[in-house]
Amino acid sequence: MGQKLSCLENHENDLLSAVQTGDLDMVKAMVEADPVTLKSTTRYGKLSILHVAAIHGQIEILSFLLDRHPNSDILNRHRQTPLMLAAMHGKTDCVKRLIQSGSYVLMFDSLQGRTCLHYAAYYGHFDCLQALLSAAHSSPLADSWGFARFVNIRDENGATPLHLAAREGWSDCAHALLDNGALVCASTGGNGYPGSTPLHFAARGGSIECIRELLAWGADRLQPDSYGRIPYLIALKHKQDACAALLNPASAEPLVWPLPLRFISELNPEAKELLEKALMEANRERERAILKDTVHELPSASQHEVEADDTASEASDVDVCCICFDRLCTIEIRQCGHRMCAHCILALCCHKKPNPLTASPLVLVCPFCRRGITQLVVAKIDNNESEADASPLRLSSGMMTNIDTGAEFSPSKPIKSRKSNFSEGSSSFKGLSAISSFGKMGSHSPGKVPAECSEETEKF
Repeated sequence: MGQKLSCLENHENDLLSAVQTGDLDMVKAMVEADPVTLKSTTRYGKLSILHVAAIHGQIEILSFLLDRHPNSDILNRHRQTPLMLAAMHGKTDCVKRLIQSGSYVLMFDSLQGRTCLHYAAYYGHFDCLQALLSAAHSSPLADSWGFARFVNIRDENGATPLHLAAREGWSDCAHALLDNGALVCASTGGNGYPGSTPLHFAARGGSIECIRELLAWGADRLQPDSYGRIPYLIALKHKQDACAALLNPASAEPLVWPLPLRFISELNPEAKELLEKALMEANRERERAILKDTVHELPSASQHEVEADDTASEASDVDVCCICFDRLCTIEIRQCGHRMCAHCILALCCHKKPNPLTASPLVLVCPFCRRGITQLVVAKIDNNESEADASPLRLSSGMMTNIDTGAEFSPSKPIKSRKSNFSEGSSSFKGLSAISSFGKMGSHSPGKVPAECSEETEKF
């Protein structure tokens, strides 16, 4: 009897070893010889061969087993599914294959009540996170349970995936979650760190990148946890001096996205990337100004960025933004035709934090002629003042809703500046005092006022 059990144990060990090493031929031979081996598990962790294949990223073996295994959501000792372990170990192909086979994305383990989305965010596996978000968005789960509810799902400590990504410093995962509707000011429950927001977690972990991302999405630096501590105090407690300097309520406010998430997410990806880079660059300049007198000063611009600045400085004055006199104009205002750089457009929109209690949206006006802005277009940079290829970014009651880019202008490579005017805070333009020089520009240059706007300009 003991010899029979020993042989069975050796057989199961051989199968698990073959799965780990990716020996597909041996796995096929052993499963076809004895289909019961599909139910084999390890002694302690109760890991099935599906779990083992997912952990080690053996996609061919996993596909072979899924075609023969009746349950892709089989549980191990801690009620973890193969999908959870694939997300935990960053095996993107296995995550996609398990989702394709019908694995359920809304399963909770027995350790801390976490889902596969929590695991992908905690371990910083961006591709796995994107695959899970895409699957949840297109599955019946989005209708029955709610996609936003899935993105903001909490573990037993009340932590959302955004909390975990911020705590571990995965800024790309935090950005993806925020872009899909994660609540930037969500608070944890009664266990662990009660009342903590993702900004508290980022301050505790010391991630400047995550703090920058959260602040840009409207995280409140003054929101306390259950003990009355704001993120600034958490950063001080954990000796995160650079983070504390940025979170200090006395420091300058960062630029914040002024639009509801649903409008931002509908932007053309390339144009959205242009505006996001402009916003993040402006906030980096703010950070450099705050940290310049500390030992935590941010790294200076790379050689590539300096070369780009030299290229920008050699451009014609016709293309220079007349708000900051520092960058090339990439955005054109309709219907008046004035141009500004993306940074100044962001400052125009973001000089105040969005107020969720305000029912009426902010009506944006052109800073040159004071006419209402109905469209923003991404303009082609052309020193010869040729007709710009642009496509509209419409604003309905001040809200951007759509944008496309011309073929000859790549917003993925914005012109970067040697210095920025955002370092003194986000509530003002440094270059507004130079508006008197607008008249010397061309017909569609940044400062030239078209004929139909002349009366309004004289009043301005």
